[in-house]
Amino acid sequence: MTEKSPVMRAVVAILLFVSGITADAETADRIFINGNIYTVNEKQRHAEAIAVHRDRIIFVGTNADAEKFRGDKTHIVDLAGKTVLPGLTDSHCHIFGIGEREMTLNLEGTNTREDFLAKVKERVAQTERDKWITGRGWIETFWKPPQFPTRDDLDKIAPDNPVFLTRADGHAAVANSAALKIAAVRRETANPFGGEILKDPRTGEPTGMLLDNAMDLVAKNIPPPSDAKREQALLLGIKREIELGWCEIQNAGSELSDQEIIRRDYAAGKVKLRMINAAYGPGEAANALLKNGATLNAFDHRFTQRTIKVIFDGALGSRGAALLAPYSDKADSSGFLTQKPEELKPMFEDSLRRGIQVETHAIGDRANRLILDLYEQAFKAVPPAERKIHEPRWRVEHAQILSPQDIPRFAKFGVIASMQPSHAISDLFFASSRLGMERLAGAYAWNSLLKSGAVICGGSDAPVERGEPMIEFYAAVARKSIKGESGEGWHPEEAVSREQALKMFTINAAYAAFEENDKGSIEVGKLADFTVLSTDIMKIPASEILKTRCKMTVIGGEVVYENQ
Repeated sequence: MTEKSPVMRAVVAILLFVSGITADAETADRIFINGNIYTVNEKQRHAEAIAVHRDRIIFVGTNADAEKFRGDKTHIVDLAGKTVLPGLTDSHCHIFGIGEREMTLNLEGTNTREDFLAKVKERVAQTERDKWITGRGWIETFWKPPQFPTRDDLDKIAPDNPVFLTRADGHAAVANSAALKIAAVRRETANPFGGEILKDPRTGEPTGMLLDNAMDLVAKNIPPPSDAKREQALLLGIKREIELGWCEIQNAGSELSDQEIIRRDYAAGKVKLRMINAAYGPGEAANALLKNGATLNAFDHRFTQRTIKVIFDGALGSRGAALLAPYSDKADSSGFLTQKPEELKPMFEDSLRRGIQVETHAIGDRANRLILDLYEQAFKAVPPAERKIHEPRWRVEHAQILSPQDIPRFAKFGVIASMQPSHAISDLFFASSRLGMERLAGAYAWNSLLKSGAVICGGSDAPVERGEPMIEFYAAVARKSIKGESGEGWHPEEAVSREQALKMFTINAAYAAFEENDKGSIEVGKLADFTVLSTDIMKIPASEILKTRCKMTVIGGEVVYENQ
């Protein structure tokens, strides 16, 4: 694009027309210059300037050529050599939970049992008698000994308040005696399907630990937050995501009440962040989506909902992930499924017919094998001619522990692996004790999946993890802890290249949401979403990636966050 030839003008005009941009669009509203721009466009991998009209890109190239799109009212943004990426997408997070983490008792970083109890005791001192104390974020695997907390631990510091504290993974919680009493959980209380009440092997009494669906026995008794509090959590979470450099999130599950709040805030213009929202299923949220159909590109291309989210097993840390063989450190347990496979089949087939995407949480190797089986059965039962969308792009969320023979099945069936690299650098501190060395060969197997032809989209699973894009990028390329630690069973060969990691959070994430024509790369005609970073994460030493900060977040050509 060195000369504005008639051919070039015609090509640009066609691209802009297809993108819905008017004929006067050759004058840019904004031009970003002096950037170190990684486009994720194979035909033009690097650039230094981007011109934007309204919310779309009209030029990518050199500073000199960008001048041709400058008008009297064009705003020039000097990037001063900073690194620019296509707007980063968190392909799996829980946006209300991110905000709630900031609003409730945040137990992250309590690296000893004593730290954990001290934080709870501090909150008890600030809370009225009989009022509930809730929080999230503890993880016992770093404690010495690495054992779950108990109701006895909590009773000593909170005898007069019901307490319910969720583990970092969201798949286990500890309750004190006051909370168990309110929920009528006793020694004779049976385990619900898809959950477990841990009990003292000597006395048979509940220890206070509740896994997966057993958590609901207590949680349903906690007074729900008001709509105002839920909205506050949503907006706090969104603010944090934008400041971290995420331009889009894919929210992994919501109930109807959540959806009402989300839509209301978009309609009121309170939200700039783009969101792909999933509805929990089976249940009323999934039923409503199947009945009413998808919502695509609402609120100025900022909100889409066409996905059902299923939770199929628990988590590895709390030993709820469904395994093909018993846990190496608990021979009487192989985890459990949290949904009955036969009850998912009708919903899956209906989803295919109606053009609704399905994403399923599966962590253990048994859960992953069974969900791939169920997907395969649905694809056979509803051939392409009977589907609203020929290519359904169904997903497995997490796909953490895979049997080697199941790895090629993702590519074979066109199933997307939605994975969170930070899990590998936190879980692998305890994964060897849970799984043994042999099963670690299929754990967090990013490179093996890519080599098999599968598509991986990258996310954070916040608030389970910190939710910071630089931690996720670092984890994918270094496969070491944030302190640089590695060890036996960490399988460094499963790390990915920086180019592959970047695609996981850009073009692959867009593909996983059917949006690769609008997002995921910096190209003419696409939405002008960019993440601007303080350093060049494609070249600096891996350890320095963690020091990189978001300097600017641009959504639809608008600078929605800037860190001076």
